[in-house]
Amino acid sequence: MPKLKTHSGAKKRFKLTKNGMVKRSHAYKSHILNKKSTKRKRGLRQAAYADKTNVATIKLLVPYK
Repeated sequence: MPKLKTHSGAKKRFKLTKNGMVKRSHAYKSHILNKKSTKRKRGLRQAAYADKTNVATIKLLVPYK
């Protein structure tokens, strides 16, 4: 069976933890930040985990991570 290609967009966005969970960052943190509150921006800095409904798909996109 040939090697699988890693999705280059997904490899930049997701990390896999030791327990197999998919770690992700929050969206809406790149620009137009002056209308967002400090509390909201601070919360967006924190890492989050991908929802269990998306984990199988993400793992197919990054097979060797």
